[in-house]
Amino acid sequence: MERDLLALLLADDDDASVAALAALRSGASYVVWDGAPPSEALAQVYGRRLRHTRRKGIETLGLQRAVQLLRQHDQLVRLGQVRTTDGAWVFMLFLIEDGSALVACTGVRQRDQ
Repeated sequence: MERDLLALLLADDDDASVAALAALRSGASYVVWDGAPPSEALAQVYGRRLRHTRRKGIETLGLQRAVQLLRQHDQLVRLGQVRTTDGAWVFMLFLIEDGSALVACTGVRQRDQ
């Protein structure tokens, strides 16, 4: 996926999408993987991550919202990732199966930074 197309998909006004877009425009690395797991499975995985980050006090952006949107989506989801140039944040992107629209975005601050 081209950087410009990914930037268009991140043109939402939620905190995680805004931050991921800013990182992408600042030269962040990114990847969009092939394959598309069911949104229900991702909602379970990221629901556990939400509980873990809360217990550990790890800063997140939009994680609770992403879990809710994945639960509502009920279709296959393609995954992408944006990593800030300094490695301080990793953003996970949840796209519809063909990659043409964003379902949700979440960011997690990396502890070692």
